[in-house]
Amino acid sequence: MPARAAPLPPAPLPAELRRRLQDLERDEDTLSEKESVKEKLSLIHGFLQADVQNQLSELEAKLRCEELSEERYLAKVKALLHQELSAENGAAAPLGPAANGCSRNGAYGSDEDSERAGANGEDDSAMELEEAAASSSSSSTPRVRKARRSRSNGESKKSPASSRVTRSSGRQPTILSMLSKGSTKRKSEEVNGEVKLEVMNVEKEEEELEEKVGAEVSSFSSIPALHWVLGLFLTLPNLFQTTPPKCIDCRQYLDDPDLKFFQGDPDDALEEPEMLTDERLSLFDANEDGFESYEDLPQHKVTSFSVYDKRGHLCPFDTGLIERNIELYFSGAVKPIYDDNPCLDGGVRAKKLGPINAWWITGFDGGEKALIGFTTAFADYILMEPSEEYAPIFALMQEKIYMSKIVVEFLQNNRDVSYEDLLNKIETTVPPAGLNFNRFTEDSLLRHAQFVVEQVESYDEAGDSDEPPVLITPCMRDLIKLAGVTLGKRRAVRRQAIRHPTKIDKDKGPTKATTTRLVYLIFDTFFSEQIEKDEKEDDKENAMKRRRCGVCEVCQQPECGKCKACQNMVKFGGSGRSKQACLQRRLVCPNLAVREADEDEEVDDNIPEMPSPKKMLQGRKKKQNKSRISWVGEPIKSDGKKDYYQRVCIDLETLEVGDCVSVSPDDPTKPLYLARVTAMWEDSSGQMFHAHWFCPGSDTVLGATSDPLELFLVDECEDMQLSYIHGKVNVIYKAPSENWFMEGGLDMEIKMVEDDGRTYFYQMWYDQEYARFESPPKTQPTEDNKYKFCMSCTRLDEVRHKEIPKVAEPLEEGDGKMFYAVATKNGVQYRVGDGVYLLPEAFSFSMKPASPAKRPKKEAVDEELHPEHYRKYSEYIKGSNLDAPDPFRVGRIKEIFCHLRSNGKPNEADIKLLICKFYRPENTHKSMKGSYHADINLLYWSDEETTVDFRAVQGRCTVVYGEDLTESIQDYSAGGLDRFYFLEAYNAKTKSFEDPPNHARNSGTKGKGKGKGKGKGKGKSSSSCEQSEQEPPELKLPKLRTLDVFSGCGGLSEGFHQAGVSETLWAIEMWEPAAQAFRLNNPGTTVFTEDCNVLLKLVMSGEKTNSLGQKLPQKGDVEMLCGGPPCQGFSGMNRFNSRTYSKFKNSLVVSFLSYCDYYRPRFFLLENVRNFVSFKRSMVLKLTLRCLVRMGYQCTFGVLQAGQYGVAQTRRRAIVLAAAPGEKLPMFPEPLHVFAPRACQLSVVVDDKKFVSNITRTYSGPFRTITVRDTMSDLPEIRNGASALEISYNGEPQSWFQRQIRGSQYQPILRDHICKDMSALVAARMRHIPLAPGSDWRDLPNIEVRLSDGTTTRKLRYTHHEKKNGRSSSGALRGVCSCAEGKPCDPADRQFNTLIPWCLPHTGNRHNHWAGLYGRLEWDGFFSTTVTNPEPMGKQGRVLHPEQHRVVSVRECARSQGFPDTYRLFGNILDKHRQVSAGSSPSPAPWWKDGDGGSSCLTAAPHDPPPTCTDFNPFLVGFGLVSFLFWG
Repeated sequence: MPARAAPLPPAPLPAELRRRLQDLERDEDTLSEKESVKEKLSLIHGFLQADVQNQLSELEAKLRCEELSEERYLAKVKALLHQELSAENGAAAPLGPAANGCSRNGAYGSDEDSERAGANGEDDSAMELEEAAASSSSSSTPRVRKARRSRSNGESKKSPASSRVTRSSGRQPTILSMLSKGSTKRKSEEVNGEVKLEVMNVEKEEEELEEKVGAEVSSFSSIPALHWVLGLFLTLPNLFQTTPPKCIDCRQYLDDPDLKFFQGDPDDALEEPEMLTDERLSLFDANEDGFESYEDLPQHKVTSFSVYDKRGHLCPFDTGLIERNIELYFSGAVKPIYDDNPCLDGGVRAKKLGPINAWWITGFDGGEKALIGFTTAFADYILMEPSEEYAPIFALMQEKIYMSKIVVEFLQNNRDVSYEDLLNKIETTVPPAGLNFNRFTEDSLLRHAQFVVEQVESYDEAGDSDEPPVLITPCMRDLIKLAGVTLGKRRAVRRQAIRHPTKIDKDKGPTKATTTRLVYLIFDTFFSEQIEKDEKEDDKENAMKRRRCGVCEVCQQPECGKCKACQNMVKFGGSGRSKQACLQRRLVCPNLAVREADEDEEVDDNIPEMPSPKKMLQGRKKKQNKSRISWVGEPIKSDGKKDYYQRVCIDLETLEVGDCVSVSPDDPTKPLYLARVTAMWEDSSGQMFHAHWFCPGSDTVLGATSDPLELFLVDECEDMQLSYIHGKVNVIYKAPSENWFMEGGLDMEIKMVEDDGRTYFYQMWYDQEYARFESPPKTQPTEDNKYKFCMSCTRLDEVRHKEIPKVAEPLEEGDGKMFYAVATKNGVQYRVGDGVYLLPEAFSFSMKPASPAKRPKKEAVDEELHPEHYRKYSEYIKGSNLDAPDPFRVGRIKEIFCHLRSNGKPNEADIKLLICKFYRPENTHKSMKGSYHADINLLYWSDEETTVDFRAVQGRCTVVYGEDLTESIQDYSAGGLDRFYFLEAYNAKTKSFEDPPNHARNSGTKGKGKGKGKGKGKGKSSSSCEQSEQEPPELKLPKLRTLDVFSGCGGLSEGFHQAGVSETLWAIEMWEPAAQAFRLNNPGTTVFTEDCNVLLKLVMSGEKTNSLGQKLPQKGDVEMLCGGPPCQGFSGMNRFNSRTYSKFKNSLVVSFLSYCDYYRPRFFLLENVRNFVSFKRSMVLKLTLRCLVRMGYQCTFGVLQAGQYGVAQTRRRAIVLAAAPGEKLPMFPEPLHVFAPRACQLSVVVDDKKFVSNITRTYSGPFRTITVRDTMSDLPEIRNGASALEISYNGEPQSWFQRQIRGSQYQPILRDHICKDMSALVAARMRHIPLAPGSDWRDLPNIEVRLSDGTTTRKLRYTHHEKKNGRSSSGALRGVCSCAEGKPCDPADRQFNTLIPWCLPHTGNRHNHWAGLYGRLEWDGFFSTTVTNPEPMGKQGRVLHPEQHRVVSVRECARSQGFPDTYRLFGNILDKHRQVSAGSSPSPAPWWKDGDGGSSCLTAAPHDPPPTCTDFNPFLVGFGLVSFLFWG
């Protein structure tokens, strides 16, 4: 057994500490007894002697057992303190540093002792500390501090003085001289010839730290007594609210029960110089010259090692201690370099090797286990196996190194992955054999985040200059934010570079984009202009490129002066022509890179709308030059005071009606306006013309990406004076060719017309409000109005005429009213007996609604038990439906009337409706509970009536009595939109349900009179009858042949199939598990598991099949193209330059557009994340639309919210729609369900202009919101890690949604109700999250918990004053890191294995308190956007089941997306989660029909009328009841 080191003798208190005690005694009158004791203990706790320990322990035990009162306890503690201080004051004064010319340890002093004096001759406090601590170090005297560093094997090893940072300087002392002279002082040396400024900073930080702990604590302090005193601080929190002290060397908490001591060396252990001469190790004899002839330090291996500080604390060596010049030593058995056996046999036992000057990583043995080494003043040592006592500490070191290797290699090949994907990689990687841990967890990743990020920084620095940094990938940015990593913390030259023994083959990712010539030219033309422009502004751009934070160490590095770039600089004697940054400085500033990448993804929905600029001011008159303008010929028509002409001569140029002209603006700095002359006349205002304006492409959403010669028709026109005409221009209409569908992919010129300065062209009409590009209207003038026909005026008149409410078919007069049978508005007819939608505030019910559910008032929280609860000051809860609006009120029209004026004529401008009210289940006394089990389209008749204004009507619906239906209620509901039924009447007075009266069942009598409407629809609902009269028979048109690119598991195609509008014949999906899932659900589809670029290249080259023999779709085969190309790669690029251009033009967006150009399908749909429309100042969106317009497609874009279409999930998605020439460009579907307003900000700002889609239901909708309870309350209970792929339902569906999602066919088996198996620590956290709505990590208790793996968590320690949040009500600290006090982060403050994750309070103030992490779903709320891997600390942290202690299952996530229970998934659990989150949502059966059973516009004939909001499928041609086309 090795002997434990003997305790060191005590020493007197330092002078500064005695002075502080004296000051405290003088101030005792102003302090209470408790405060006085507290202050004295805080000062001298490090100096209590062993003889006091037992007495204090006994007092503490008596206090806990209540044998002593607190007053008596304090009195006895005070007496002991008095005794100790009195004994110390009577002790002999020690010799000073220069007393008798000797230092304290008896060694002779030197002139260098004076280096420790300050500028004014005062002793440096750090010097006093070093001298006080010197007694624990028998081999050295006080010395100048010098920062040391770790190194990699990539550094040159020419000589000890230049290749490594050691504590020795000058000539390397020989082993014999060390043995003969005893201890020799080690001097500081310069690093690479220059003194690093950081050394002073390190010393200053250490001095501040030492003062904070309580003056100079010397090495002879009584550690056990100190542990007991710190326990006293925990026992009396109200008495001792102070920062728990740490060891000033290793920075570990001294009261930590896991703090371990080095148990001492065996008796036969040798000192390092003597050990190195042992014949078992030395390659030389004991000849000094022979040793000195060795060019580098000798290398050995060491096994059974322990690392400790000079106080004997076992400590890690990778936390910056060596870099801070803290002396660390190690002991073990040293073996020759060639010995690979880690056992003790053949080794030389050595003691107190060191201090360690550097540690380094030299690679991996066989690629898995890291080889780590130490450097001392005498040798290099490669570590083998740690001692039993040091093994747990060393395991963390091995874990972090191997984890860094995993992360770097994973991100090399997968730069676009999410944080959840990285967790999946970490958690599924099996640690190599021989390491002291069996699995990687998220806690491991967060524990080592600082180290991991530094390795990524090192990797980026070593990479090519044109390679985008890994540091700014989405995954790394999330990790940096979550873990609170300090970027640029260490100098690049001191980072640990992990060298891989085998070359890592980087995954090349997608191949270079295969593009058609048209797509290539558009992108290449635009970017070449942008790049050229950028190069001209080189100086400005260089200023931006050199933006640096000035704080991180990357920014503080000087130019090296040696690389090629430096040698070309003027300051180094070069020409200065290259203007390249130093290769070592050519590093991305990590702080700015991450910040800019984050800012690039932020979307501001609240940018104010910029008004569209008016072409001219209406009525502005300009002085006319009569000699410049003259009419040609006689007037062709006289209309009142206007004489219309066909021709006019302006500046000797003849113009006629129909010509196009340029118009001078009032502001000469603006470009000329362009217009078509639609009429010319002369009246009292002078010589005039009517201008139908053209819109230049730059004024559309295309902006600068548009063709400068392309114009667009718009519905804007104006009367102008002829004097404004500048000249005649030629505007050509470029109609699509007859062979347009077969022209895709041809080598066509991008130019449409030659640029002669006066020639332009147009293809499309443009809607400025909705950003819709459509084929020009074909309205033609008549013979009567061709002299003044304006297409814009005609269209605007039609719109205004349609919007004006009108009545028709008068019935009779009575009671001062005129009754009618019909009223029309916005092109929709409303008859007596029709059902109508009204806003919720249109009327109220006799049954007073139950008060809306409110959160229970917050009860007082025990802040000691729940120290983070104070962060929940906001009442807003993510995923809550409390602020969701009510759905539309539904009524039946009983009367349509207008009041009679005094002259006896009806006031048709004020139309009124008498409405019979319908109750929804939630409007009855059953409240929301009544709606849970009922169908969402179930109503209750009531005899309550109210009068409303016709203008308040929001739409028409169908309401029928269920018993009158000739089909089942399910078939009726599935037959179309806006269909309701009732079976009972509700009596609000008696709160009872009754049979409906006869007049409710039959609404055939329309009003009181004998007009045209009398007697219609007897025996049947008149609305149904009317509907049957208006509806044409359903056409069975052939389904669209569809190609689904980036298909995932097939959710998008499934929605199309069940809508009956398409048949997916081909799908492309590179990821094998998703492709297999697609095949399972679509056995008739050809699924290509290949790169889409390779397939397109094959087709364009004329191939009919691929390498597997699968038939490729040919030109003319594809009628619909849909998909969602990933675009994460654009995140992090702040501007376009030659490098980003290359990345963009090879992106999958460009490939997808090339598919569209080659195949020329009838319809095209691109779906992506909401930020797609905002990437790079909307450049991605603009170029996408630009390509489609140039191809000849009609197109538009919009943002839709999945929650408004019937799922319990917030999921905003950007949609780009396109239709071929001759087709009708679909309108976006109106929302069906109300949803949380915060999640429904759907406007898009492009170039400071706000665009909205055609959706009008921005506040309310036909149906209530779908909740988490609706979605999954019927699923059986499972536990954390449930893995049974098939189980029984154990019950019937409980809600309308569940009935739809299960399907009409009986399915007893429930598939994929499985959930991830979380680690023991995460499982414990989930168990302690309360079940109350809104609960998350801030509700966790700060307690110790026994985990399922047998270990026990620690309590989180609050060690710093929180400047922002102050202290708790009891005075407790709230900070967990020194950054809470405004100082730099201290790695030693990190804590792990705590129930409350340390990283969350650490960075909570910067990230909205991490609201939602470890959050529970709310039964009456909704899901966050489904992610690929549900992680409690992932991007969407609200992934815990509302009642069960687990994360949501695959089936629950699938339901939140709208996948039917019958839909098959493939692969392991994470594969299935990814398929669900990355798949477009299909939908259950009831709503897959278009309108009220009519055909979809996608299957309509090319010249059918355009779809409207009332007859167009709200799931965008069958994208399902839910989010129809929402990818992950």
